[in-house]
Amino acid sequence: MSNKTGAHEPGRIASAAELADRAAIAEIIALHCRGVDRADEETLKSCYWPDATTAYGSDAVPAHGFCAELVSAIRAFRQTHHMVTNSIYAFDGAQARVESYLIAYHYLAGLDGDDSEMTYLGRYLDRFEKREDIWKIKHREPVMSWSQNAATTHDAHHPALAALRQAERFPDDIVYK
Repeated sequence: MSNKTGAHEPGRIASAAELADRAAIAEIIALHCRGVDRADEETLKSCYWPDATTAYGSDAVPAHGFCAELVSAIRAFRQTHHMVTNSIYAFDGAQARVESYLIAYHYLAGLDGDDSEMTYLGRYLDRFEKREDIWKIKHREPVMSWSQNAATTHDAHHPALAALRQAERFPDDIVYK
C-alpha cells in the first residue's frame, strides 16, 4: 500500500478520532489471531461483517462460512501461533485499507515423534468498514511472502517449561475461564 492508494502523508500527526479508529481496527486484527489460534469460530466471525468475503484462495467466498472451515482445518495442528506486526492504515471515510505483516507458526505433532512446524510469512490485505461506530473486516486477502517447513520438537516437560500452563483450543484455554 503506497501513498498513491490513499494513505496519508507519512509522518502526519493523526487526529484523536483516527487514533481511536486505528485502535478499534487493531483490536479486530488481534482478535482474529486469537480466533484462529484458539479455533474459536464465534470470535473469528465477530471480526467480519455478515456480508464480508475472504480470498484465501483464488476466489472470494463468504467470510462466515470460511470461518467454520478454518476452525476445522486449524484443529489438525496441535497448536498455531499467529502474530501481526507492522500495520499500515489508509482511511477514506467509513472505509479503511489496512496492510498488516503476518508471521504464523503451525505445529503438527506427528506419529512416533516426527513433529514438524510450518512457518508462514506474509501479509493480510484488509478492507475494513465502519458501521455505527464499529469497525469490522469487509474483505480479507492474505498474500504469502514465503513459508518453510522443518522438523521440530516440543518438550513440555523441560524444567524451564514444566510449570507453565499449556495453550488449549476453545473452550478449554485459560483465556475463556
